[in-house]
Amino acid sequence: MSANYQRRRGDREEGRLLRSISGFDKFMYYVMPTRNDALNYFSSSVEVTNADNWLRSKRLEGFKGIGMLHIFIASYIRVVSKYPALNRFVIGHRIYARNDIEVVMLVKQSLELDSPEEPIKVHFSPAETIYDVYNKVNDAILEIKSAENTGTEDFADVLKNLPRPIMKLAVNFLRFCDYFGWCRKSWLDVSPFHGSIIFTDLGSLGIDPVYHHIYNFGTLSIFLAFGHKKRKYELNRKGEIIQKKYINFRVTLDDRVTDGFYCASAFRYWQQLLLHPELLEVPPEIVNEDIE
Repeated sequence: MSANYQRRRGDREEGRLLRSISGFDKFMYYVMPTRNDALNYFSSSVEVTNADNWLRSKRLEGFKGIGMLHIFIASYIRVVSKYPALNRFVIGHRIYARNDIEVVMLVKQSLELDSPEEPIKVHFSPAETIYDVYNKVNDAILEIKSAENTGTEDFADVLKNLPRPIMKLAVNFLRFCDYFGWCRKSWLDVSPFHGSIIFTDLGSLGIDPVYHHIYNFGTLSIFLAFGHKKRKYELNRKGEIIQKKYINFRVTLDDRVTDGFYCASAFRYWQQLLLHPELLEVPPEIVNEDIE
């Protein structure tokens, strides 16, 4: 969001109301009132041979633990800098442009069956590079692994011992406040259900990605899961057998945020960035603002 923007009536803590949306689109927010009414699914495979070599060189430079998760996050941020509609959300039968980029991840304390899974939320601006992503994500992971409790856990602990009828009333009250944009920023900051996108790295578990649902509660519009690297042998133009590496990824998207042509253009650009992560080492030349 532009630094010169003045908050107006109808805006929310985390986003500004888009006022130039067509009447048909506004009508569709009532026809499809929840995210599960409007889910689109996208599946693709991207060649990561170059990305793998780039990651290896960065680890030798001292970027310990840098991996595909950092590339996926950084490439999404770069996509938003060019296609800002992928950072919108629909709630209360209205559509908003988010003020910043909020990436949500679920991190296990350890790779054990009974290890708890903790949500992490990291804030970014559209001009940040993969080095910014590396530093912010790693700092957030270290913080959550060293902390005895998190803000999300503290909030959940308050609710978990309530009787079921009171719990239901509490959740309905939160839904009511969220509908009208009355939730406090301190609560939104720890909520794993409010953000731009949620990532899950299933490659670390050695499995293929899944199509994950999007929550009707909150404001998350995109869920992206990616799997482990796969090796394939192909013929090059000279007829020689070469080895390439691929990663499958799957996206669940709220169809109401923008149209199909826009999404197709954004995902083509996203795949180019995954092919060439070196483009993410420098800030974008131009950051596009969303519509009014």
